[in-house]
Amino acid sequence: MMAADGWYIYTGREVVPRHVTRVRIHESLTVIPARAFQGNLDIEELDCHDRVKTVEENAFYCCFSLRIVIMPGVTVVERYAFDNCNALTDVECDKLERIGYEAFSWCKSLTIINLPSAKIVERYAFAHCEALTNVIFGKELESIGEWAFYCCTSLEQITIPLNDGIITDDSIFGVCEKLKHIDLVEGEQLRDTIAALLLEEWKNDMNDKLGVINQSLPTTPAGDEYEDVGEKALAIRRWIRTVLRNIDRYKAQHHSYLNEAATTLQLALPQDIVIKNVLSFLELPSYTFEGED
Repeated sequence: MMAADGWYIYTGREVVPRHVTRVRIHESLTVIPARAFQGNLDIEELDCHDRVKTVEENAFYCCFSLRIVIMPGVTVVERYAFDNCNALTDVECDKLERIGYEAFSWCKSLTIINLPSAKIVERYAFAHCEALTNVIFGKELESIGEWAFYCCTSLEQITIPLNDGIITDDSIFGVCEKLKHIDLVEGEQLRDTIAALLLEEWKNDMNDKLGVINQSLPTTPAGDEYEDVGEKALAIRRWIRTVLRNIDRYKAQHHSYLNEAATTLQLALPQDIVIKNVLSFLELPSYTFEGED
């Protein structure tokens, strides 16, 4: 049915009439059904209320005119849901947790996507998004599947958490030759931790290790379309492990030195003074990083 403001209200039981360009999901729906808009050549904008939680498979497959998708409550986008939406440029999906197989593949106009709640990115999820330059994940990210960004030939920058498990396969950034910069979600907390380390040589070493990936990544091979899957994902995984291993080592050494100092102070000062006025200033920032030691 058509609303007074010109939006078509989709109730989940009908074929949307031709020439409808703006669709709003009815308040009664929490799921956009499989193949609901598949092949619709007219729809340009989709507006979901925050109780819509799932976009099922092929729901907007080959909707070539779809440009704007607002889905603030959606947590799951299933396989092929927005595959081949060539005109798609704007996606609001702050609650999105799982991105299915080829869910956004061949979205050739998508340039930036912000995925603060994403946990699982499945195989080929953003493959062939040729205009995609920047991907921003949040701290919840658990894994990125193989070939997830395959042939994203414009991809330059990605923001990820410092978690050893997220880079699951060397193929993730195949043919992403322009990928040159990695940002960390925990960047500010990590800098605070480094700044609080006891010795200057530890700080310098950690800052060097943090910066090395963005020095080496521009010249690290991405592989071609036919044989080599490239080394960028491998380089990122190794870098994450190195940073985690070294920050854990320096934090342990830091605590060892300070424990020795605290023991000495306890011999010279009353215990209550040490507890209230000394120990609280000896601790590193409480943030802990995920991953293997």
